[in-house]
Amino acid sequence: MIRTDEAGAAIGEDHAIPVPPQVTHSQWRLVWEKFSDHKLALFSAILVICIYLVGLFAPFVAPRSAGFYDPSYSMLAPQPLKFFYRDDAGDLRFGMHVDGYSFERDPNTLRKVFVRDPENRVDVGLFVRGEPYTLLGVIRSDRHLIGPVDASEPFYLLGSDRLGRDVLSRLIFGTQISTSIGLVGVTVSLVLGIVIGGVSGYFGGAIDTAIQRLIEFIISIPTIPLWMGLAAAIPVTWSPVLVYFIVTIIISLIGWTSLAREVRGRFMSWRNEAFVLAARLDGTSEFRVILRHLLPGFVSHIIASVTLAIPVMIIAETSLSFLGIGLRPPIVSWGVLLREAQNIRSLAEAPWLLAPGVMVIVTVLAMNFLGDGLRDAADPYTT
Repeated sequence: MIRTDEAGAAIGEDHAIPVPPQVTHSQWRLVWEKFSDHKLALFSAILVICIYLVGLFAPFVAPRSAGFYDPSYSMLAPQPLKFFYRDDAGDLRFGMHVDGYSFERDPNTLRKVFVRDPENRVDVGLFVRGEPYTLLGVIRSDRHLIGPVDASEPFYLLGSDRLGRDVLSRLIFGTQISTSIGLVGVTVSLVLGIVIGGVSGYFGGAIDTAIQRLIEFIISIPTIPLWMGLAAAIPVTWSPVLVYFIVTIIISLIGWTSLAREVRGRFMSWRNEAFVLAARLDGTSEFRVILRHLLPGFVSHIIASVTLAIPVMIIAETSLSFLGIGLRPPIVSWGVLLREAQNIRSLAEAPWLLAPGVMVIVTVLAMNFLGDGLRDAADPYTT
């Protein structure tokens, strides 16, 4: 069909323009697409997952148990893992191993000095037999991911401490405690923050005023003196498990205030929206309005906030344990391990004892990058 104007001139043929189909994605699909574009956050997520898997399967991953010690090898320098060696005929062969050590006496101080001996090769294998353990409280085994073929041989990839304990094994077991205390603490803080902040923002009035004054009071208290006072009240006769639980609660009681304020702000801005009024007019209870209509729109932001809060919990536990007012031996955490590096001799002669500090830095940075990526992806419509 040819269309013409008033003068009879052809203005073109009337073609039907096809309308492309509307493609819609769920909120979680949009969040994932934007998060996957953040390469640093994606790499950090993989690193964080690996750290938690190491902590979860610590007895299997660690070459030794956390309590293993051999005074004969105290303050031993790290043994680098090697993959090639020359046999008696001089041929180059493949095989994982570390160099053994021989002992000498310093003629001036008469102290025992370790001298690396390449001729004394310690063969290393995967899935080797070692000390028995119970994995996840259920599976009993004596297989370890890596270790010496002969369990009596020295094997210290990250060196040993003053009691001859394997720093790598204790670092792995410390990962189990330090990362889990962050999860447990954030879980408690999450529940308190959502419940208290949600009630404050949704109902307002006198309830909101009282809760906000409580939050301001908690925030105004100096953190370190408060931790010291609460931790000093823990009797030294309590079991390590009970001490772990109490320290987690202490950290959680401080960390819920910021999340509660964020939840309050969102609820105050949404409580008079049309969908909330419609739910009320439909006879929906207040609890159901909060649970089914308000919280789902805030879940992505809560996930990002939780990811950013876990490093704070880890640093808090490490700081308390480092100062001697948090977890105590025989519990193994990064903070407890760092106490071994408090003196000048450790810094000068055994810098490998600072390995837990490196793990704290790596974990905190990875979680912060992950939290930044989740926070940006929580609103997929932003550029």
